[in-house]
Amino acid sequence: MKSLVAYLKDESGQTSTEYILLVAVVAMIVFKFKDTAGKRLTSITDSVFNKADTMVEGIDTGN
Repeated sequence: MKSLVAYLKDESGQTSTEYILLVAVVAMIVFKFKDTAGKRLTSITDSVFNKADTMVEGIDTGN
C-alpha cells in the first residue's frame, strides 16, 4: 500500500504531461483560426507587394 501511495504522490512526470497538454491546446487554437490568419496575411502581403509595384512603376516612368 505504501508503494501505491508513493507512486500517486510522485510528480516527476507531471511537467511533460503539462507540456503535452499545452501544445495540444495551442495546436487546437492554431487550427481553429488558421483560415482567418491566412486571409489576413494574404491581404497584408498583397498590399505590400502592390505598393512596391506602384513605387517601381513610378521609378520606371520617371515620376
